[in-house]
Amino acid sequence: MQLDVRLPIGVMFLIIGVILCVYGLITWSDTVLYQRSLGYNVNFWWGLFLVAFGAVMLWLTRRAAAQTVEKGRSPRG
Repeated sequence: MQLDVRLPIGVMFLIIGVILCVYGLITWSDTVLYQRSLGYNVNFWWGLFLVAFGAVMLWLTRRAAAQTVEKGRSPRG
């Protein structure tokens, strides 16, 4: 049985990214909070990046599983 490590990594980054995006949206108008980052809402933008990275990891997992099934092998090993 093979473990595709991209699945838990993708889920983890997706969950953390969603949490950061929501926090960034909630604190969007707080100028004091983002004063040290030159006014950029780093929580929102990094959350968006983490969501994208997690989505790519999950897509790669699905693509690998589909290729395994195409070759006639079971995706479970």
